[in-house]
Amino acid sequence: MTEILHWLIDDEDDPEQSIPLPTADDEKEMSTADVPETLPILALRNTVLFPGVVLPITVGRDASLQLVKDAFNNDRLIGVVAQRQSEVENPDPADLYDVGTVATILKLIKMPDGSKSIVIQGKRRFRIDEYVQTEPYFKARVEALPETIKTDEVEVQARIRSIKELAIQIVNLSPNLPSEAAYAIQNIESPTFLIHFIASNLQVEVEEKQELLETISLIERADLVMAQLNRELQVMQLSEEIRSRVKSDVDQQQREYLLRQQLKAIQDELGEGEGASGDVGELKERAEKKDLPDHARKVVEKELDKLGRTNPASPDYAVTRNYVDWILDLPWQEYSEDHLDIKRAEQILDEDHYGLEQVKKRILEHLAVLKLKGDMKAPILCFYGPPGVGKTSLGKSIARAMGREFVRMSLGGVRDEAEIRGHRRTYVGALPGRVIQGLKKAGTNNPVFMLDEVDKLGSDFRGDPSSALLEVLDPEQNSAFNDHYLELDYDLSKVLFIATANYLEQIPPPLRDRMEMIEITGYTQEEKLAIARQYLLPRQVERNGLKPEQFEITDEALNLIIDGYTRESGVRQLERTVGAVARGVAKKVATEEVEREKVDADEIKEFLGARKFFSDVAQRTEVPGVATGLAWTPVGGDILFIEASVSRGMGRMTLTGQLGEVMKESAQAAYSYVKARAGDLGIPQDAFRYWDVHVHVPAGAVPKDGPSAGVAMLSALVSIYTQRRIKHTVAMTGEITLRGLVLPVGGIKEKVLAAKRAGLESVLLPEKNRKDIEEIKSAALEDMEITYLNRMEEVIEHALEEEAVAEPKAFFTIPDEEKHRVPVPGNGVTTIEPEGAIIN
Repeated sequence: MTEILHWLIDDEDDPEQSIPLPTADDEKEMSTADVPETLPILALRNTVLFPGVVLPITVGRDASLQLVKDAFNNDRLIGVVAQRQSEVENPDPADLYDVGTVATILKLIKMPDGSKSIVIQGKRRFRIDEYVQTEPYFKARVEALPETIKTDEVEVQARIRSIKELAIQIVNLSPNLPSEAAYAIQNIESPTFLIHFIASNLQVEVEEKQELLETISLIERADLVMAQLNRELQVMQLSEEIRSRVKSDVDQQQREYLLRQQLKAIQDELGEGEGASGDVGELKERAEKKDLPDHARKVVEKELDKLGRTNPASPDYAVTRNYVDWILDLPWQEYSEDHLDIKRAEQILDEDHYGLEQVKKRILEHLAVLKLKGDMKAPILCFYGPPGVGKTSLGKSIARAMGREFVRMSLGGVRDEAEIRGHRRTYVGALPGRVIQGLKKAGTNNPVFMLDEVDKLGSDFRGDPSSALLEVLDPEQNSAFNDHYLELDYDLSKVLFIATANYLEQIPPPLRDRMEMIEITGYTQEEKLAIARQYLLPRQVERNGLKPEQFEITDEALNLIIDGYTRESGVRQLERTVGAVARGVAKKVATEEVEREKVDADEIKEFLGARKFFSDVAQRTEVPGVATGLAWTPVGGDILFIEASVSRGMGRMTLTGQLGEVMKESAQAAYSYVKARAGDLGIPQDAFRYWDVHVHVPAGAVPKDGPSAGVAMLSALVSIYTQRRIKHTVAMTGEITLRGLVLPVGGIKEKVLAAKRAGLESVLLPEKNRKDIEEIKSAALEDMEITYLNRMEEVIEHALEEEAVAEPKAFFTIPDEEKHRVPVPGNGVTTIEPEGAIIN
């Protein structure tokens, strides 16, 4: 009630600030005062004004400021109406209640921020008949509500006395209300004003206050106020009871604490207090034996001193004990000895993984420098590439080759920064971050630490883990990594961090800049065969309970599995498929059908069913307008068909297949180039004027984008317009320009290997991608012709067959008598006059 009560309490220092209580005559005058036919309407939020009540409010809306200014300069009368929903910033008439209060502006105060504060006093209730103005503020035609004052009735007097008693009890119980408020309430003689004043100060919703304002009968209003006061009194009494109970509990805890302290003193005197001191002694002994840096030793000694003075029953005891345990468990200056035999390390890497020469070279270089220099900061590497190429298992192999411990931390789906930096010790159940936990698990300060799936990190309101990794993966900063739980600098510079990722673009640039990026591309057919023979097959023989002499599979069968049952850059699916064959053989051996089994290509169907993948390039390119493009996907390369067809129309081009904006622009650029070169290509102009072209990229459910399909788009359009088929043995990739240039693109190795898997014999590539082909082993390119292109004319020369299926002029030319009637979808037939005007 403090918001309004001070207007009723006499202010001896400034009598002008006090508002006198309304007398009976004042109340009678207000209840019978004439109400203007129209009133400006001021909308109130979160409160309701009652007759006789003085209310200070702040006016901030532009419309309300104008209303107050005009009213203050005239008769100072306004209509005050409450909003139905307080969150509405600019209410409409429908957002306001129909019943309000006529008010007089007593004071107007201009505030420094441009708003105004006004003090208003309610006069009489009214009902809005209709709004006559909405701009710049509301004006409405109103009707005064009748006011019936019968103060001599016994029922009214009894209710007024009960209301006063309840209100005074609430004032006495509330710590936020001054004691003078009780005297102010006691001195109010007018029943109507008392009810309105109490109702105005009730801690209830606006809807309930509005119900009080709209209630005509004074007795009903008094009953509603009494009900609200009773509820408020019950809440306050219950709150007081809870406070007393809590105070009693606190007093009991203090009493128990004093008794425990006395008991501890008695036990110390008797020499019986060995429990806590025993724990502290054990920790001190561990700290003396532990090789700690100076700054960590100082913190341990300080915490042990505090622990010795802390009651074992106190919650702080367990927190401090756990903190000291963590410090003593960490390998601050404990290092494993590196194996610096370069040849042995190379042998181990070759034993575990086939290929991956660039990665092996980088690890051996690090070992060589470490052998010569003796001490150096560990590199921070990031292996990125498609799934299943051996990025994660490579980390274990590196640790084995270097003689170090291996720790793996999966970052997929991690969204909380505390997962990296830890929680502060103020939180219940706080722990260090997973980096510190990994080092504790490794037991050494120089393990191989793998950050798996670093591109799958998330972020939300709990922080950004990728930003927390910036300090971990920065060689200039990680020598003093600060975990939130430890609050001690920890040296991570000797840790060999290896991150793995599938999508390089999803790694934030600042984090990517701190790592040495090493790409691990997909395997060729020959590499997969070697991996299956050397690694996958022996592993599946062992896992399925077979002996090496019981299961043998030919190279032809493995090649069929690779080409006909798996399509991937890695070897995960290949291993599962080989495992399926091994299980089939294990079943035969277990049922004593055979003692040993040699599986060749003809028997693969028996174990794996029908072949899943075929090369349908030749079949799909039998007709003009179908080009074979090459695409890069997160799981490796793939072939992509571009289909073009024509139909009678008005020269429009339609693109389908869920294409992205860049791919659509490539198609438009190819179409513009073909139109510009139509004469040289032998394409009649009628083909662009009276025929529509439709370009579709199959697998419509898969989103596609990127500029590398530009060459294939061009080939498909030239093929359909010249009626020359595209060679079914040719695949192509490259970006095109309107000037006729062929620009380089990425993912060349994956794309070329995809073409090889699909049985294609020739690949057209941009000239500037020649360097990417040099990275592919020559054995993988056997029987495949690579043609390098600079201009788009060369694409047409190498991709299209010489002979046309049909003569373009005869195919596309339309007789003159038919040119006047061109079908338009949805409009029946449209007649085109020779001048070009369209008449429906």
